[in-house]
Amino acid sequence: AEHQHIRYNPLRDDWVLVSAHRVKRPWQGQLEKPPPEDVPRWDPNNPLCPGATRANGEVNPQYEGTFVFPNDFPALQPDAPEPDDGDHPLFRAAAARGVCKVMCFHPWSDLTLPLMSLAEIRAVIDKWAELATELGASYSWVQIFENKGAMMGCSNPHPHCQVWASSFLPNEARLEDRTQRQHLSQHGVPMLLEYAEQEAHRKERLVVENEDWLVVVPYWATWPYQTLLLPRRHVCRLQDLSEGERDSLASIMKRLLIKYDNLFEVSFPYSMGWHGAPMGRCLEEDCKHWQLHAHYYPPLLRSATVRKFMVGYEMLAQAQRDLTPEQAAERLRSLPEVHYKQKAK
Repeated sequence: AEHQHIRYNPLRDDWVLVSAHRVKRPWQGQLEKPPPEDVPRWDPNNPLCPGATRANGEVNPQYEGTFVFPNDFPALQPDAPEPDDGDHPLFRAAAARGVCKVMCFHPWSDLTLPLMSLAEIRAVIDKWAELATELGASYSWVQIFENKGAMMGCSNPHPHCQVWASSFLPNEARLEDRTQRQHLSQHGVPMLLEYAEQEAHRKERLVVENEDWLVVVPYWATWPYQTLLLPRRHVCRLQDLSEGERDSLASIMKRLLIKYDNLFEVSFPYSMGWHGAPMGRCLEEDCKHWQLHAHYYPPLLRSATVRKFMVGYEMLAQAQRDLTPEQAAERLRSLPEVHYKQKAK
């Protein structure tokens, strides 16, 4: 906790520099603007609201639960042409096809996941699993991800996520496929199943847990309050979760996200995403080396206005963090599980 050292990340096969003493240095850098607290519940000019008109002229239905629609500005399209063959091995291209969808969690713009009911969060989980099944029938990878907060590049405060399905395995998926496959081959047990058992026993990086799930600040965490959400049993894909596991997932997500908001008493920004076994043709293959998990990457370091920047050394050498994962976990673990807004009321 007092001296710099490097830690190995077996999931990415790389290292992170831990320099806990640097968090004590004075900060005269950029201060972020806290997220607005006065987001209107419904705004006719917000293209994600029920009844609003989107950029392509389509009008949203008066939805009362989750709502999924095709992204009006998709990064992937199903009918993209083949690229030209490169004339040199240093100039290669390959086909990239897919679909991009937007999923609204709730009709109200001022209701984020930690403020939603367990039943409402469970409906989000069910829709995630439904989309994974639907898109995974045709595409190799289905990436469910949420960018929360303007600090993370989110352009709309309405609670929503995106789902991108691609004909190829993205870099992170390809890397995790290789490392998990190697671990199973060498040790006879899925990497993240073994890791979850170790963290449940050690408890020093544990944030919250229940009978089916645990959340830890991973030993190799890069972002200050990064967490990893893991099932306790071997599960390859989101759609493989039982009814009980979906209920307990809703519960542990709510507990974690309340702690995040309570840390600096702000609607906590982050990027999160689910990683599970590839789909498409891989549905017929042996993918038992995979273990379902979700990554949460929040940027805030010291307060609601001071973020961690991944620049300089991080971009040119390797990842570096300014407090130990154990310190971060202890701070998150000690936070109340009643949302600060609800406590004030």
